[in-house]
Amino acid sequence: MRAKVLFYLFCITLAAWNCSSDSTQKASRVVIGVPADVENLNPLFAFGLLEGSIREIMYPGLVIHKWDDASGEMIPSPSIAQKWEWSNDSSSITFYLREDVFWSDSVKLTSEDIVFSFDIYSDPLVSSTFYGGFDNFYTDGEQRIQLDKSFEVLSPTKIRIKFKPNTSPTLFDIDMPVLPKHVLSKIPRRDLSTTNIEKILVTSGAYKLSDWKRNESISLKAVTNSFLASSDMVKELIFKIIPDENSRITQLRKGEIDLIEDVGTEFISDLKKEPQIKVTSRTGRDYDFIGWNNIDPKSFGAKKTMKPNKFFGSANVRKALSYAINKAEILEEYLHGYGQLSFSPLSPIFTNYYSNEIKPYEFNPTKAKELLSAEGWLDKNNDGVIEKNNVNFSFTLYIGSGNSRREYAATIVRNNLKAIGIEVKIETLEMSTFVNKIFERELDAFIAGWTVPIPLDLQPYWHSNFTKSPLNLYGFNQPEIDRILDDLQKEKSLDVKKQLYKNFQKLIHEFEPVTFLYWLDIVTAYNARIKNITINPLGAIQHCWEWRVNGN
Repeated sequence: MRAKVLFYLFCITLAAWNCSSDSTQKASRVVIGVPADVENLNPLFAFGLLEGSIREIMYPGLVIHKWDDASGEMIPSPSIAQKWEWSNDSSSITFYLREDVFWSDSVKLTSEDIVFSFDIYSDPLVSSTFYGGFDNFYTDGEQRIQLDKSFEVLSPTKIRIKFKPNTSPTLFDIDMPVLPKHVLSKIPRRDLSTTNIEKILVTSGAYKLSDWKRNESISLKAVTNSFLASSDMVKELIFKIIPDENSRITQLRKGEIDLIEDVGTEFISDLKKEPQIKVTSRTGRDYDFIGWNNIDPKSFGAKKTMKPNKFFGSANVRKALSYAINKAEILEEYLHGYGQLSFSPLSPIFTNYYSNEIKPYEFNPTKAKELLSAEGWLDKNNDGVIEKNNVNFSFTLYIGSGNSRREYAATIVRNNLKAIGIEVKIETLEMSTFVNKIFERELDAFIAGWTVPIPLDLQPYWHSNFTKSPLNLYGFNQPEIDRILDDLQKEKSLDVKKQLYKNFQKLIHEFEPVTFLYWLDIVTAYNARIKNITINPLGAIQHCWEWRVNGN
């Protein structure tokens, strides 16, 4: 009997220990629900948003940029470099590295790692995601950085970076993850893209890769010797892949996951009723638009000639279309007000540059008809469709598959334009086909969206030189806009940049190259046990090493 009692006591004690262990483990980790797995975790080739975020967590750069709401700018602060000094003419910058930065294998990080990182990023044989982005550095004919001209190693913890004459370098030019030379230099560069280096890499950040189960989860463990580490930081981050949004919401409610970004607006009201869940929303930098091809697709496809589109080549016609579309209806009915109407590609978050004087084109079908009539678009045969030069105003509006918001918007657009005599057919294309066609500028009209980059750079989207602006998918061509964008690439004065951006917004509103629809709010839901979390336009997981959880 005594043996049985001792056995049962042992089982009870073991069960209690297991419960305590599970509770402790959960208290020291945060599980983030994400819709899809990453393509790879190789820091040289991270491309997607999640890949980039994980790379920045594991491989910090010389400086770290933090978002400042007051200015709408990124403010640099020390990271691997504890301080820096620009030369008087801004042609070089000297960095003083921290003495306590070690790789997770306890090897000290030095200036040699800095030089190696920039060399490998700019090596055409490697072709990293940063390749081609070193215009302010001394480079050779293949755009590889010339190390002897660009870097001066003054000591293991002091390095000077020199830039080409007549350039305007900033700290963003050196904002690259620093990589471990003592590990990567052992791998032939031609093999870096095919080697699973994430399994052997060491990190200097607050976390390192612990486990990656394809299409299931990515686990990061805290690095205790990191200069970013602290005793009460979250010990484990798990990115759990849950493709279905309903399932992500259910698991958040049950406490199986702790955080979701980009929450669908239809879930917000119910989530706010959950006492253990916090929901935050703020203006973001994602916007949807209707792309009107300003140029004729056939002429551009055949001879790359910029012939005006027969429907959308006129700014007045494009403005008429913007007047005719009830953008506010989409915002209220589908997005439930979680967003705001847009009038340009400059988000309100960029406080220093955003123009409060310009207003979006309001819903005004009468004004739309007047503008179309003035351009010669009339329903002369009374068949309900306006025409010009014996051509009916009839076109196909394309959308990519799998986006219910844009499907809803397309229906509103079709109905609104029918009311002013324009015939619209909606066609949904498989996403890869859709993307290929808009990048070839084959489509007359489509609904798409952009995420405005940080730091702010609009040239790739709006310059008429398609080499400079591969994302100008609408064939917009306006010389004054080109001059403004070129000046912004060189300008350093804040006051001058403010005026340039104000002028840019005014001109964009005047020419209305696309119909700007709305800015999408950033909606994040997370378990209230997570403390010290900051939601900003860069996402929720930036600076996750600063998070704290109850019980940790």
